[in-house]
Amino acid sequence: MKAAVSAGLVTDRDGRVVASPASTQELATLVRSADATGVGIEIRGAGTKRGWPGSVSGDLLLETCALAGVREHSWQDLTATVGAGTIWSEMQQALAQHGQQVALDPLWPEQATIGGVIATNDSGALRLKYGSLRDLVIGMTLVLADGTVAHSGGKVVKNVAGYDLHKLMIGAYGTLAIVTEVTFRLHSISRCTQIWTLEATEADVCGAQMMKVLDSQLSVEAMQLRANAGGYALDVQLACMEEVMRAQLGMLDALAGVSGTLGVDMFSARQRLFETNGTVAKLTMLPSHIAKISAAVVRLGGESVAQASGILLARVPGVADLDRLRELLPPEGSLTVLRAADGLGTLPPVGTSAALMQEIKRRFDPKGTLNPGVVIGR
Repeated sequence: MKAAVSAGLVTDRDGRVVASPASTQELATLVRSADATGVGIEIRGAGTKRGWPGSVSGDLLLETCALAGVREHSWQDLTATVGAGTIWSEMQQALAQHGQQVALDPLWPEQATIGGVIATNDSGALRLKYGSLRDLVIGMTLVLADGTVAHSGGKVVKNVAGYDLHKLMIGAYGTLAIVTEVTFRLHSISRCTQIWTLEATEADVCGAQMMKVLDSQLSVEAMQLRANAGGYALDVQLACMEEVMRAQLGMLDALAGVSGTLGVDMFSARQRLFETNGTVAKLTMLPSHIAKISAAVVRLGGESVAQASGILLARVPGVADLDRLRELLPPEGSLTVLRAADGLGTLPPVGTSAALMQEIKRRFDPKGTLNPGVVIGR
């Protein structure tokens, strides 16, 4: 670490050692020194999801803010390579100059960095049409725990060379490697969209309409079910040619048997779950189970926002309330605690995935250098 300090890569800020490397090679040198001397590294982008799903106890705070910018935008090939420290909205603004986007709607896009979104595998309602990050990321540059620089995937959509190592890094919470660059496949920005909302007092009403829409031929780009003490709402975003939008909206009204409300803001609902006290968790399930789980969340005194792809974010008063939700989940479902209001002591880990994740961590980072303290397999 002393060599890194003398090289100007590390500074002392408010009594804590902080590093902001400006290149992959600088970061690799720093990580190699930290791993050799037993220094734990906390990796931070903008800090919007700090604490998901545990508190980091690293000696060195490594900021990715200097690893920013759109490095390459091959608009003809619908691909772009971006630095991990780039703010999500700034990347989208740059890509929008050619009418393109990374078709993903993460939390806090005005603050969140590319690396943070990758680390937490964040996604929103657009996942229904465009898929998850594992479908949109086609390549990555990584720095492993021993300082080795690795490249995974490529810069073209149809690429079969090498291992899909980058898919393993998505959702790893920075515990396996540090992402420095990401190559995305892009999609055109929809020119004509409209949001249609159905409100109801019973979850089953919205759940039944969701299943009808999923089974229809409508041009749906995004869909979610919101649930709170005031009732339930199904938001459907259509994306189609302007001349057929009226007909598409009419089909939605016909499926529901009532006229829906137009123009509701659906994309800020997930963020509001984090604005009040309580425990927040991510649950996965089949779309057919969304209505039942949403109703259970409301009965527990909480609220939720569920994507039609089967991912539900729920805020409940305490961790103990999650036991009831976990009992309702089907065998193929999962539950991840993102923010625990009263600790994880009442929620023991279950399943066989914990041992697998711990072994993967041991293989990639045997000394526990990267994000020490982040919960693995719980």
